[in-house]
Amino acid sequence: MKTCSLTSAGARQVIGLISDTHGLLRSEAIAALAGVDLIIHAGDIGKPAVLAELKKIAPVAAIKGNNDTGDWAERLPECRSVRVGQHRLYVIHNVHELGFDPAARKYRAVISGHSHKPTIAEKDGVLFVNPGSPGPRRFKLPVAVGKIFVDGPEVRAEIIELAV
Repeated sequence: MKTCSLTSAGARQVIGLISDTHGLLRSEAIAALAGVDLIIHAGDIGKPAVLAELKKIAPVAAIKGNNDTGDWAERLPECRSVRVGQHRLYVIHNVHELGFDPAARKYRAVISGHSHKPTIAEKDGVLFVNPGSPGPRRFKLPVAVGKIFVDGPEVRAEIIELAV
């Protein structure tokens, strides 16, 4: 499993969350993620150009989703651990494939995608965040991205619905 770290001397850190772009990176999503310290893409990227554009905003920790194929996607892990300050975040495309108890492994948050449904829930001290999708609209679900705010021991998340 790949890992990455983002550390800072106690300063508040903002992590941009995005998933299920399916090759479409809207300008509204780019604007919503501007100024973040790190971007986590939870899979179904669609094409490598999406990652290249996101890297212009901030470093990117990405995983592949069930629709990511081709040589470019083979280099991406299926899941990853991200350390932000003192907190561990776990990234998986489909949360229903999570095969362990994240609280027992001391994860503070689980970031996923797949359903395109923006969600924030907490269970046993673990935030479960699905930022939704800023890609092609699916059903009547909102077009959205998310953010996680880490400020010392505090971690909170928000969903940002995009006006498209």
